[in-house]
Amino acid sequence: MTKDELIAALRLQNIPHIGDITAKKLITHCGGPIAVFTDKMKNLAKIEGIGTVTLKGLQNRKYLQAAEQEYEFILKNRISYSYFMDVDYPKYLKHCVDGPILLFKKGNIELENRKIISIVGTRNSTSYGRDFCEEFIANIAPLNPVIVSGFAYGIDICAQRAALKHGLQTIACVAHGLNQIYPKAHLKYVDEISKNGGFLTEFWSTSNPDRENFLKRNRIIAGISEATIVIESAEKGGSLVTADMANNYNRDVFAVPGRVKDKYSLGCNNLIKAQKAHMLSSAADLIYLMNWQLEESNTAPVQKQLFVELDENEKIIYSFLQKDGRQLIDQIALECHLPVFKTVSSLLTMEMKGMIRPLPGKEYEAI
Repeated sequence: MTKDELIAALRLQNIPHIGDITAKKLITHCGGPIAVFTDKMKNLAKIEGIGTVTLKGLQNRKYLQAAEQEYEFILKNRISYSYFMDVDYPKYLKHCVDGPILLFKKGNIELENRKIISIVGTRNSTSYGRDFCEEFIANIAPLNPVIVSGFAYGIDICAQRAALKHGLQTIACVAHGLNQIYPKAHLKYVDEISKNGGFLTEFWSTSNPDRENFLKRNRIIAGISEATIVIESAEKGGSLVTADMANNYNRDVFAVPGRVKDKYSLGCNNLIKAQKAHMLSSAADLIYLMNWQLEESNTAPVQKQLFVELDENEKIIYSFLQKDGRQLIDQIALECHLPVFKTVSSLLTMEMKGMIRPLPGKEYEAI
């Protein structure tokens, strides 16, 4: 974008009563953000949903002055940005009708051709939730996914710290401008996240972490990823809002079950009960239902390890594949008398050990 195009987009983003849906409608109709402000008001008035309040906002030059000030902040602080029509705008978010027209980012964010997972949960996480989160990310790490979360206390920061521990890119979606960090207790994680991921927001430097901003932020977390995982949640909470948004975007939602009387498992249990989320008991569930495979399997030959140790389930599966050749996951589970989720988990482990290789169509064969 040119300087004038960016300022016009900022101006449009800042006008009250013009949300992202209306802004996109105006830009599409006029052919660009600058044209929105140069077109005749009588022409804009013909667009469905454009009324007097919107037209007055477009004419008010105080929003131009604010946009010019924010442009200077972006320039001075070397803030990167993505316009919703740019090629570097997050692919999945581009399909969301209410995705922000502008995103601001800092760090080393790289989303192209990556598996993207959003992980959310209560700020009042328990040891059960934190342990599951850390184990899940450790087990999913061979797929090299991007882990997205909200940088909040509890499950959010647990997921992002676990991602860093395993060398995964992690993105913190924040509910304020990039001139500050909230909560301040997490300042110690900023440098490491910026080096291996970064910070993403739609909010200007004039925005504070107000309650309504967190709700708006949640749609970015839901929309930017292929799958949203709720690890712990009370009966009500922001994580459930994010799950609802992900469902509305036709994305896969997963929830970790817990004991029926545990306060911070009620939300997850209810999502599963209402069939608004797949039950997630291990990384294998996600891998199976998303039909994912290890990246390395497509780029380099798998080398069989010598003197590898297999557990009982792995021995049964390996013996079956050696005898009967390539097989579908469901057939392996059936013939080996194992639940599908255990079969998928064993197959992933055996693939990392170099004992089997994945094939198109959810088939596997012994090496």
